[in-house]
Amino acid sequence: MKTKIALVEDVERTRKLFIDWLSDAPNIEVVGSYGDAASAAAGIPTVAPDVALVDINLPPGETGIECVRKLKPILPKTQFVMLTVYEDVNAIFQALSAGASGYLLKETRREELLAAIEEVSSGGSPMSSSIARKVVQSFSKPVPPQENPLDSTLSPRERELLELLVQGFLYKEIADKLNLSRGSVNTYVRRIYEKLHVHTRAEAMLKYWRA
Repeated sequence: MKTKIALVEDVERTRKLFIDWLSDAPNIEVVGSYGDAASAAAGIPTVAPDVALVDINLPPGETGIECVRKLKPILPKTQFVMLTVYEDVNAIFQALSAGASGYLLKETRREELLAAIEEVSSGGSPMSSSIARKVVQSFSKPVPPQENPLDSTLSPRERELLELLVQGFLYKEIADKLNLSRGSVNTYVRRIYEKLHVHTRAEAMLKYWRA
């Protein structure tokens, strides 16, 4: 089955570019595109996409973050990914708190965007690497490894994979780095989330850096 995608982007040229990228992918179906939060709030529930890519900086009125906050309770199964130029830490955390599952920069390449859609559809939380670094930098430094309680919670392999997640690598990139299959990476991530009692990459990052 194809992954149904909705796009919220106010700049027509950018919206058309992303639609072209997505429409060319054989496993994706674009079911809606919107130029502002009001039309998105009215239209997205009627098409119930699997993934919604939402810009933060929308025309006067509601922001993309406010749009996600309104839509997520209505569409709990839809994965919302912010697609924006903003790298501000406050915007990142506001978006994640509103219900976004990922945060990508608009400079993301087509291959990375498609990989991120696949990842979020599989339960992941894709982030551009620079975004992940900013999140990391917003926390205090972790305690030395020998004193970190996560060492007694996670296996060395799980700890290694978690560190790559924290650095913002996509599942495919982690699989390549650790010489694992995508299925194995998914299994490791599920185990890590279960052991840390979290549900998203953002929550895992918080747990990691506050351990």
